Amino acid sequence: MTFRARHLLGIEQLHPLEITTLLDLADTYADHNTRGLAHREVLAGLTQINMFFENSTRTQASFELAGKRLGADVMNMGMQASSIKKGETLIDTALTLNAMRPDLLVVRHPQSGAVDLLAQKVNCAVLNAGDGRHEHPTQALLDALTIRRAKGRLHRLNIAICGDIAHSRVARSNIMLLGKMENRIRLIGPPTLMPAGITDFGVEVYDDMVKGLQDVDVVMMLRLQKERMDGGFIPSEREYFHRYGLDAAKLAHAKPDAIVMHPGPMNRGVEIDGTIADDINRSVIQKQVEMGVAVRMAAMDLLARNLRAARQDNSVMV
Repeated sequence: MTFRARHLLGIEQLHPLEITTLLDLADTYADHNTRGLAHREVLAGLTQINMFFENSTRTQASFELAGKRLGADVMNMGMQASSIKKGETLIDTALTLNAMRPDLLVVRHPQSGAVDLLAQKVNCAVLNAGDGRHEHPTQALLDALTIRRAKGRLHRLNIAICGDIAHSRVARSNIMLLGKMENRIRLIGPPTLMPAGITDFGVEVYDDMVKGLQDVDVVMMLRLQKERMDGGFIPSEREYFHRYGLDAAKLAHAKPDAIVMHPGPMNRGVEIDGTIADDINRSVIQKQVEMGVAVRMAAMDLLARNLRAARQDNSVMV
Protein backbone atom coordinates (compact mmCIF):
# COMPACT_ATOMS: atom_id res chain seq x y z
CA MET A 1 0.00 0.00 0.00
CA THR A 2 1.21 3.49 -0.78
CA PHE A 3 0.84 6.33 1.71
CA ARG A 4 -2.38 7.98 0.51
CA ALA A 5 -2.82 10.88 2.93
CA ARG A 6 -2.76 14.48 1.73
CA HIS A 7 -2.22 15.77 5.28
CA LEU A 8 -1.02 14.25 8.54
CA LEU A 9 -3.69 15.49 10.93
CA GLY A 10 -3.98 12.46 13.21
CA ILE A 11 -3.47 8.74 13.64
CA GLU A 12 -7.19 8.02 13.45
CA GLN A 13 -7.28 8.45 9.65
CA LEU A 14 -4.26 6.21 8.95
CA HIS A 15 -4.51 2.57 7.84
CA PRO A 16 -2.10 0.17 9.63
CA LEU A 17 -0.28 -0.41 6.35
CA GLU A 18 0.20 3.34 5.92
CA ILE A 19 1.69 3.45 9.42
CA THR A 20 4.06 0.63 8.47
CA THR A 21 5.00 2.40 5.23
CA LEU A 22 5.91 5.56 7.11
CA LEU A 23 7.83 3.68 9.82
CA ASP A 24 9.79 1.69 7.23
CA LEU A 25 10.90 4.89 5.51
CA ALA A 26 11.68 6.52 8.88
CA ASP A 27 13.77 3.47 9.79
CA THR A 28 15.89 4.08 6.70
CA TYR A 29 16.24 7.78 7.50
CA ALA A 30 17.25 6.95 11.09
CA ASP A 31 20.09 4.75 9.83
CA HIS A 32 21.18 7.34 7.28
CA ASN A 33 21.14 10.11 9.90
CA THR A 34 23.46 8.03 12.07
CA ARG A 35 25.86 7.73 9.15
CA GLY A 36 25.61 11.42 8.26
CA LEU A 37 24.04 10.83 4.85
CA ALA A 38 22.17 13.79 3.36
CA HIS A 39 18.98 13.73 1.26
CA ARG A 40 18.67 17.38 0.31
CA GLU A 41 17.10 16.54 -3.04
CA VAL A 42 13.92 15.16 -1.44
CA LEU A 43 12.34 18.54 -0.58
CA ALA A 44 14.54 20.71 -2.79
CA GLY A 45 12.55 23.65 -4.14
CA LEU A 46 9.78 23.28 -1.53
CA THR A 47 8.95 25.71 1.27
CA GLN A 48 8.18 24.55 4.82
CA ILE A 49 6.54 26.93 7.30
CA ASN A 50 6.50 26.05 11.01
CA MET A 51 3.69 27.74 12.97
CA PHE A 52 3.79 27.04 16.70
CA PHE A 53 1.06 28.80 18.69
CA GLU A 54 2.28 26.94 21.80
CA ASN A 55 5.82 26.75 23.13
CA SER A 56 7.88 23.83 21.91
CA THR A 57 11.50 22.77 22.03
CA ARG A 58 11.77 19.17 20.83
CA THR A 59 9.01 19.12 18.25
CA GLN A 60 9.78 22.45 16.60
CA ALA A 61 13.54 21.81 16.49
CA SER A 62 12.92 18.31 15.17
CA PHE A 63 10.66 19.50 12.34
CA GLU A 64 13.11 22.26 11.44
CA LEU A 65 16.05 19.88 11.36
CA ALA A 66 14.06 17.29 9.38
CA GLY A 67 13.11 19.86 6.74
CA LYS A 68 16.65 21.17 6.38
CA ARG A 69 18.11 17.67 6.07
CA LEU A 70 15.71 17.06 3.18
CA GLY A 71 16.60 20.34 1.48
CA ALA A 72 13.46 22.40 2.14
CA ASP A 73 13.46 26.17 2.59
CA VAL A 74 12.35 26.33 6.24
CA MET A 75 10.72 29.34 7.86
CA ASN A 76 9.75 29.52 11.55
CA MET A 77 6.95 31.99 12.21
CA GLY A 78 7.07 33.75 15.58
CA MET A 79 3.42 33.34 16.54
CA GLN A 80 3.86 35.31 19.77
CA ALA A 81 4.32 38.41 17.61
CA SER A 82 1.90 37.40 14.85
CA SER A 83 -1.28 39.09 13.67
CA ILE A 84 -3.24 36.50 15.67
CA LYS A 85 -2.19 38.47 18.76
CA LYS A 86 -3.64 41.58 17.12
CA GLY A 87 -7.05 39.98 16.62
CA GLU A 88 -6.71 38.26 13.26
CA THR A 89 -8.76 35.07 12.96
CA LEU A 90 -7.20 31.70 12.29
CA ILE A 91 -8.97 31.53 8.92
CA ASP A 92 -7.59 34.93 7.88
CA THR A 93 -4.12 33.72 8.89
CA ALA A 94 -4.65 30.61 6.77
CA LEU A 95 -5.67 32.67 3.75
CA THR A 96 -2.64 34.91 4.19
CA LEU A 97 -0.33 31.94 4.38
CA ASN A 98 -1.99 30.35 1.37
CA ALA A 99 -1.18 33.45 -0.66
CA MET A 100 2.50 32.83 0.14
CA ARG A 101 2.17 29.41 -1.55
CA PRO A 102 3.96 27.17 0.98
CA ASP A 103 4.29 23.47 0.27
CA LEU A 104 4.43 22.09 3.83
CA LEU A 105 2.77 23.70 6.84
CA VAL A 106 3.62 22.40 10.33
CA VAL A 107 1.19 23.64 12.99
CA ARG A 108 0.89 23.38 16.77
CA HIS A 109 -2.18 25.02 18.30
CA PRO A 110 -3.78 25.01 21.78
CA GLN A 111 -7.28 24.37 20.41
CA SER A 112 -8.40 20.89 19.34
CA GLY A 113 -9.43 20.88 15.70
CA ALA A 114 -7.61 24.09 14.76
CA VAL A 115 -5.08 22.29 12.57
CA ASP A 116 -7.85 20.48 10.71
CA LEU A 117 -9.55 23.83 10.06
CA LEU A 118 -6.33 25.25 8.64
CA ALA A 119 -5.92 22.22 6.38
CA GLN A 120 -9.32 22.93 4.83
CA LYS A 121 -8.25 26.46 3.83
CA VAL A 122 -4.78 25.96 2.33
CA ASN A 123 -3.43 24.36 -0.83
CA CYS A 124 -0.47 22.61 0.76
CA ALA A 125 0.28 19.60 2.95
CA VAL A 126 -0.43 20.21 6.65
CA LEU A 127 1.22 18.34 9.51
CA ASN A 128 -0.30 18.41 12.98
CA ALA A 129 2.41 19.09 15.58
CA GLY A 130 -0.16 18.88 18.40
CA ASP A 131 -3.62 20.42 18.73
CA GLY A 132 -5.09 20.90 22.20
CA ARG A 133 -6.02 17.58 23.81
CA HIS A 134 -6.79 16.05 20.43
CA GLU A 135 -3.75 14.46 18.76
CA HIS A 136 0.02 14.55 18.32
CA PRO A 137 0.51 12.07 15.46
CA THR A 138 4.25 12.40 14.84
CA GLN A 139 4.94 11.81 18.55
CA ALA A 140 2.99 8.55 18.41
CA LEU A 141 4.81 7.55 15.23
CA LEU A 142 8.25 8.25 16.72
CA ASP A 143 7.23 6.32 19.84
CA ALA A 144 6.17 3.42 17.61
CA LEU A 145 9.47 3.47 15.72
CA THR A 146 11.40 3.55 19.01
CA ILE A 147 9.45 0.55 20.30
CA ARG A 148 9.87 -1.38 17.04
CA ARG A 149 13.62 -0.84 16.97
CA ALA A 150 14.02 -1.74 20.66
CA LYS A 151 11.70 -4.77 20.77
CA GLY A 152 12.04 -6.01 17.18
CA ARG A 153 8.30 -5.74 16.51
CA LEU A 154 5.28 -3.48 16.96
CA HIS A 155 2.48 -5.94 17.58
CA ARG A 156 1.20 -8.12 20.43
CA LEU A 157 3.15 -6.29 23.10
CA ASN A 158 1.90 -5.35 26.57
CA ILE A 159 2.23 -1.57 26.79
CA ALA A 160 1.50 0.58 29.84
CA ILE A 161 0.81 4.31 29.41
CA CYS A 162 1.04 5.99 32.81
CA GLY A 163 0.08 9.34 34.28
CA ASP A 164 -1.98 12.25 33.03
CA ILE A 165 -4.12 10.50 30.40
CA ALA A 166 -6.94 13.06 30.53
CA HIS A 167 -4.93 16.02 29.26
CA SER A 168 -2.52 14.18 26.97
CA ARG A 169 -2.79 14.32 23.17
CA VAL A 170 0.27 12.05 23.15
CA ALA A 171 -1.68 9.38 25.02
CA ARG A 172 -4.64 9.67 22.66
CA SER A 173 -2.52 9.26 19.52
CA ASN A 174 -0.54 6.40 21.04
CA ILE A 175 -3.69 4.57 22.14
CA MET A 176 -5.01 4.70 18.57
CA LEU A 177 -1.73 3.76 16.88
CA LEU A 178 -0.77 0.96 19.23
CA GLY A 179 -4.32 -0.37 19.13
CA LYS A 180 -4.26 -0.49 15.33
CA MET A 181 -1.07 -2.57 15.58
CA GLU A 182 -2.75 -5.21 17.82
CA ASN A 183 -1.07 -4.37 21.11
CA ARG A 184 -2.56 -4.78 24.60
CA ILE A 185 -2.73 -1.33 26.16
CA ARG A 186 -2.98 -0.56 29.85
CA LEU A 187 -3.62 2.92 31.18
CA ILE A 188 -2.41 3.66 34.71
CA GLY A 189 -3.15 6.79 36.70
CA PRO A 190 -5.40 8.38 39.30
CA PRO A 191 -9.14 8.39 38.46
CA THR A 192 -9.03 12.21 38.35
CA LEU A 193 -6.64 12.00 35.37
CA MET A 194 -8.65 9.44 33.38
CA PRO A 195 -11.01 10.83 30.75
CA ALA A 196 -14.64 9.74 30.73
CA GLY A 197 -15.40 6.86 28.38
CA ILE A 198 -11.78 5.80 28.05
CA THR A 199 -12.66 2.09 28.16
CA ASP A 200 -14.44 2.55 24.82
CA PHE A 201 -10.96 2.67 23.27
CA GLY A 202 -10.40 -1.03 24.09
CA VAL A 203 -7.88 -0.42 26.86
CA GLU A 204 -7.48 -1.71 30.40
CA VAL A 205 -7.54 0.90 33.18
CA TYR A 206 -5.64 0.68 36.48
CA ASP A 207 -5.22 3.09 39.38
CA ASP A 208 -2.43 0.96 40.91
CA MET A 209 1.06 1.02 39.37
CA VAL A 210 2.09 -2.36 40.77
CA LYS A 211 -0.89 -4.17 39.23
CA GLY A 212 -0.80 -2.20 36.00
CA LEU A 213 2.91 -2.73 35.34
CA GLN A 214 2.81 -6.48 35.90
CA ASP A 215 4.71 -8.17 33.03
CA VAL A 216 4.52 -5.26 30.57
CA ASP A 217 7.02 -4.88 27.72
CA VAL A 218 6.89 -1.09 27.49
CA VAL A 219 6.40 1.57 30.19
CA MET A 220 5.44 4.93 28.71
CA MET A 221 5.35 7.74 31.26
CA LEU A 222 3.51 11.00 30.59
CA ARG A 223 4.16 14.56 31.69
CA LEU A 224 1.75 16.14 34.15
CA GLN A 225 0.03 18.76 31.99
CA LYS A 226 -0.20 21.33 34.75
CA GLU A 227 -0.87 24.15 32.28
CA ARG A 228 -4.12 22.42 31.29
CA MET A 229 -5.28 21.81 34.87
CA ASP A 230 -7.41 24.13 36.97
CA GLY A 231 -6.60 22.48 40.32
CA GLY A 232 -7.78 19.47 42.25
CA PHE A 233 -6.43 16.73 39.99
CA ILE A 234 -3.63 15.56 42.33
CA PRO A 235 -3.14 16.15 46.07
CA SER A 236 0.55 17.14 45.70
CA GLU A 237 3.51 16.39 43.47
CA ARG A 238 5.17 14.48 46.31
CA GLU A 239 2.13 12.26 46.80
CA TYR A 240 1.78 11.83 43.04
CA PHE A 241 5.35 10.54 42.74
CA HIS A 242 4.83 8.20 45.68
CA ARG A 243 1.83 6.57 44.00
CA TYR A 244 2.38 7.04 40.26
CA GLY A 245 5.97 8.14 39.68
CA LEU A 246 8.19 5.50 38.10
CA ASP A 247 10.99 4.27 40.34
CA ALA A 248 13.01 1.05 40.57
CA ALA A 249 10.54 -0.63 42.94
CA LYS A 250 7.58 -0.11 40.60
CA LEU A 251 9.57 -0.91 37.45
CA ALA A 252 10.56 -4.26 38.99
CA HIS A 253 7.02 -5.51 38.31
CA ALA A 254 7.46 -5.07 34.55
CA LYS A 255 9.34 -7.60 32.44
CA PRO A 256 13.12 -7.61 33.04
CA ASP A 257 13.71 -6.30 29.51
CA ALA A 258 10.92 -3.71 29.56
CA ILE A 259 11.85 -0.35 28.07
CA VAL A 260 11.03 3.03 29.64
CA MET A 261 9.74 5.96 27.58
CA HIS A 262 8.76 9.60 28.14
CA PRO A 263 7.75 12.17 25.49
CA GLY A 264 9.41 15.03 27.39
CA PRO A 265 9.91 17.42 28.88
CA MET A 266 10.32 15.38 32.06
CA ASN A 267 9.53 16.46 35.58
CA ARG A 268 12.16 14.41 37.40
CA GLY A 269 11.03 13.29 40.83
CA VAL A 270 7.38 13.79 39.85
CA GLU A 271 6.66 11.44 36.92
CA ILE A 272 9.92 9.53 36.88
CA ASP A 273 12.97 9.00 39.05
CA GLY A 274 16.09 10.51 37.50
CA THR A 275 18.05 7.29 37.90
CA ILE A 276 15.48 5.39 35.81
CA ALA A 277 15.35 8.13 33.18
CA ASP A 278 19.13 7.93 32.74
CA ASP A 279 19.45 4.13 32.85
CA ILE A 280 21.00 3.24 29.48
CA ASN A 281 19.85 -0.37 29.85
CA ARG A 282 16.15 0.48 30.26
CA SER A 283 15.49 4.05 29.15
CA VAL A 284 15.00 4.84 25.44
CA ILE A 285 14.05 8.49 26.08
CA GLN A 286 17.00 9.90 24.12
CA LYS A 287 16.28 7.42 21.32
CA GLN A 288 12.78 8.90 21.10
CA VAL A 289 14.30 12.30 20.40
CA GLU A 290 16.56 10.79 17.72
CA MET A 291 13.66 8.92 16.09
CA GLY A 292 11.63 12.13 16.06
CA VAL A 293 13.81 13.64 13.34
CA ALA A 294 13.64 10.48 11.21
CA VAL A 295 9.85 10.15 11.53
CA ARG A 296 9.27 13.79 10.59
CA MET A 297 11.59 13.40 7.61
CA ALA A 298 9.57 10.38 6.46
CA ALA A 299 6.23 12.13 7.00
CA MET A 300 7.24 15.21 5.00
CA ASP A 301 8.83 13.06 2.27
CA LEU A 302 5.63 11.03 1.76
CA LEU A 303 3.33 14.06 1.89
CA ALA A 304 5.56 15.92 -0.57
CA ARG A 305 5.35 12.99 -3.00
CA ASN A 306 1.55 13.12 -2.83
CA LEU A 307 1.57 16.91 -3.20
CA ARG A 308 3.75 16.78 -6.29
CA ALA A 309 1.63 14.00 -7.80
CA ALA A 310 -1.57 15.98 -7.21
CA ARG A 311 -0.08 19.10 -8.76
CA GLN A 312 1.12 17.10 -11.75
CA ASP A 313 -2.36 15.63 -12.22
CA ASN A 314 -3.90 19.11 -12.07
CA SER A 315 -1.48 20.48 -14.63
CA VAL A 316 -2.22 17.58 -16.99
CA MET A 317 -5.98 18.16 -16.61
CA VAL A 318 -5.57 21.84 -17.38
